[in-house]
Amino acid sequence: MTPSRDAILFEACRPVPFALAWRAQQHLQQRLLQNPAGPDALLLLEHEPCYTLGRGASTVHLGFDPAAPPLPLHRIDRGGEVTHHLPGQLVLYPVLNLQRHGADLHRYLRQLEQVVIDLLAQLGLEGERMDGLTGVWLEGCKLAAIGVGARRWISQHGLALNVDCGLEGFASIAPCGISDRPVGRLADWRPGLTAADLRGPLARGFAARFQLHLRPPAADEALEGW
Repeated sequence: MTPSRDAILFEACRPVPFALAWRAQQHLQQRLLQNPAGPDALLLLEHEPCYTLGRGASTVHLGFDPAAPPLPLHRIDRGGEVTHHLPGQLVLYPVLNLQRHGADLHRYLRQLEQVVIDLLAQLGLEGERMDGLTGVWLEGCKLAAIGVGARRWISQHGLALNVDCGLEGFASIAPCGISDRPVGRLADWRPGLTAADLRGPLARGFAARFQLHLRPPAADEALEGW
């Protein structure tokens, strides 16, 4: 087995504005671009309510005027269509040197899906993939949205898993451009489950899948505003 590499785990204890998390990813990505041998990093958090659009996403999937959105709306440099973030949804943003993890974006997406599928299995639930689509479903409901970006093989963005969040905000969009499949949350299958309950299991599952040893940031690795 390949020995585990150190990776820095940045965990936020409060909901994070999207812009702050995006700046943090850009900072960590730039650090790896300058020093590709440096440690990978992982941001684990929940977001303040917002919507995000992938770099090529169409506004046709919005049920509101993008010039006057009901929540902050961000167009960002990931693949995929519109996504909704809010507290109760667990978000994982890996900033990895993908040349150490196969240098294959398609494979990377499947690995992120598998992290979620493995987590659901720990809860006695059978997560599913859908042919031609990215994400994880449970009994026909989409639980996890996945969208990534990379620059010279240094990744950004990642996955968002609905745990105990409200689902009302999804009614204003076609999530990930999919209008004919419902969105779900884990608490509907496991009542009482919270996003806080799954922070440790999700981080550990990711670390095991990518053969990483997670550690807290050193003083000189701290993120501004984090």
